Amino acid sequence: MNITAGKYKGRKILAPDEKITRPTLSKVRMAVFNTLQALIDFENASFLDMFAGSGIMGLEALSRGFKKVLAIEQNPKVLKILNENYKLLNIRPNILRGDSLKIVPNEFFDVIYIDPPYYAGIYEKILSILPKSNIVIIEHTVDIDFKGFEIIKQKKYGDKKVTYLKKRD
Repeated sequence: MNITAGKYKGRKILAPDEKITRPTLSKVRMAVFNTLQALIDFENASFLDMFAGSGIMGLEALSRGFKKVLAIEQNPKVLKILNENYKLLNIRPNILRGDSLKIVPNEFFDVIYIDPPYYAGIYEKILSILPKSNIVIIEHTVDIDFKGFEIIKQKKYGDKKVTYLKKRD
């Protein structure tokens, strides 16, 4: 798996066992960050990756100029690979180990990226506990009740959708 753009473009990172995680495909990552670029300025922006896996989304964010990235991961095997990927790029990791539903930081993030296990049935619960943000992005295959959120954009990639949300006031 390679970083698609920015400072670390082309750099290879490790992927955990696909039975444990499903890393976001490069075409989806490119589309996500191209869409984000039209919505916010990456400089001085913050990015929360709630189910980090390999860390590819957070590493893409850092590569493209986000100032701060926080990754949350629970699985110890995956966490080891996540830390190794930060080491490969000589980046000091900002990682919380634990369940994203229980340790969500109470601070503002410009972007929150949510890509949990698809069939865990936790999407609505996650949306109900999010800290304040400008944009929430959810990668999903199931229908979700986006109550309290406005859909900014939704794009389909094969069997998955990427939905961009903004909290309603």
